Amino acid sequence: MAIEYAVIAGGCFWCTEAVFNQLAGVISVESGYTGGNRANPTYEQVCSGATGHAEAIRIGFDPEIISYGDLLDVSFATHDPTQHNRQGNDIGTQYRSAIFPANPGQEQDARAAIARAQQDYPNPVVTTIEPLKIWYPAEAYHQGYWEGAGQRNGYCLAVIPPKLQKLQKRFSHQLKS
Repeated sequence: MAIEYAVIAGGCFWCTEAVFNQLAGVISVESGYTGGNRANPTYEQVCSGATGHAEAIRIGFDPEIISYGDLLDVSFATHDPTQHNRQGNDIGTQYRSAIFPANPGQEQDARAAIARAQQDYPNPVVTTIEPLKIWYPAEAYHQGYWEGAGQRNGYCLAVIPPKLQKLQKRFSHQLKS
């Protein structure tokens, strides 16, 4: 099995991580930061909006089970790619909708996924395709957040279950059993 990686931003990484952990073929999901200009940023620095980083996830996946394009389709279906630099109440460039392709094939797939997503939304999709810069894993307490403390966090309880419902409704055939 050859593991490939996808780096996607779509708002709070706690919320996106919870979605992708449900998918068959997903081997790992790591919350972190990319797309900015500061080395080794902390959560507080990224949240300030001053580093240019996005809260993102790095998904390790088996392309024999789930494709990169499928991962992007899930992303577009479980966050609002028409909101510029925000997701709901989370506002700032760190919450932007972005795809960070690792190679030209992923970039081509990202452009195709944006075109597919545009058919589902009446407003323009504003998701950016950005160069993949250095990946910085988020602090340990952010990893697997929904499975731990997140299910007692009011913010997560308000945001994550609707995303999981969308995932189950549209992608039930791709969920882990």
